[in-house]
Amino acid sequence: MASIALRATSKQAHNWRAVAAATVGNALEWFDFVVYGFLAVTIARLFFPTGDETVSLLVALATFGVTFVIRPLGAVVLGAFSDVHGRKAGLTLTIALMMVGTAIIAFVPTYSVIGPLAPMLIVVARLIQGFSAGGEFGSATAFLAEQNPQSRGFFASWQFASQGLTTVLAAGFGAALGMLSTEQLDGWGWRLPFIFGLLIGPIAYYIRRHVDETAEFQALQHNRTPLRDALRDGKKRLLIALGTVVLCTVAMYTILFMPIYATRQLGLPAAGSFLASLLTGAIQLALIPLIGSLSDRYGRLPITFAAAIAILLTIYPMFVWLASSPTLQTLLIVQAIIGLLVAGYMGPLPALMSELFPTHMRTTGLSISYSLVVAIFGGFAPFINAWLIEVTGSKLAPSFYLMFAAAISIAALMSVRRFDVR
Repeated sequence: MASIALRATSKQAHNWRAVAAATVGNALEWFDFVVYGFLAVTIARLFFPTGDETVSLLVALATFGVTFVIRPLGAVVLGAFSDVHGRKAGLTLTIALMMVGTAIIAFVPTYSVIGPLAPMLIVVARLIQGFSAGGEFGSATAFLAEQNPQSRGFFASWQFASQGLTTVLAAGFGAALGMLSTEQLDGWGWRLPFIFGLLIGPIAYYIRRHVDETAEFQALQHNRTPLRDALRDGKKRLLIALGTVVLCTVAMYTILFMPIYATRQLGLPAAGSFLASLLTGAIQLALIPLIGSLSDRYGRLPITFAAAIAILLTIYPMFVWLASSPTLQTLLIVQAIIGLLVAGYMGPLPALMSELFPTHMRTTGLSISYSLVVAIFGGFAPFINAWLIEVTGSKLAPSFYLMFAAAISIAALMSVRRFDVR
């Protein structure tokens, strides 16, 4: 009896080490990625001085967007690498690349010190981060999903729960940095989040280096052509996976857009807007694993489908209420509801996507489908939301984009059953 209990304890510890390996690194990668967007105005001032603040900001945002362009390449290269060499090898490589990009941003001198070399180094750093992020989702999701097939929903859900942690950390830093003067922010404050990420990076790297490879990957016969297999034999699987990710991506980037929306469109204070995003992230961090666990018992499709329908039907009325009553209290309630509904959709999604792909092409399929959707729908989400508001003249415009995304994902979910995913 004692030996059985010891084995069970050892297995549980192994599983939680796996969760830590994937989520700490994934949260760090996304934290570095997101915080750059929060600091775009400051970075524009320091690294892209054009004499016109608007032009400088647009150039800085372009360097934010360039990561989405390079992501599909990272997905192809790093996804195939992980399917050939293992999930552990892929996880270790992605975190190492992200640390290099973060270190460059954290310590690069500004334009006033080294001139045109400064923005060039920022672009190089962003390209490295985008390439790394392209392979992170597939490697981390496959690694988590393969820990325990009976609890695939719970373990895989930590992929998106870690993004909730990212939202909490990034929003917290955004609120804290908002209390600094412009001189303090320009002088040293903007570097703090990147230095924080750089300090956590070695810990994440160490954990990933010392976890065990998944049993599902070890049981595979060696496969040297995961990319060819995915593109030749998995085209329908890729298309369906692409569709399911659309709602998740648009929802996440809309949440990240909300502080800008709340300050510019609703006239709310920046600190309160970041507080609302922090609340949304906390809800996701708490609920996504719970809902992922429920999907192990009740199935992936019923929960994701219900959540997608709920978002489609409620998002417009919520924005109507928010626009008609633009208070911090209303914003907090609306973002809490959005966080709850999005958690309902995202909880089962990583397991659902993992079960769409056979093990030998799983990381490649996950990486390609996710990175393409993020590049197309996520990377342009802030621009599309701002453009819709300008064109329609309506503060409700972000809800239109979310409803469009929900409709696409509902259609994709209706096609999932043909691949025996329940």
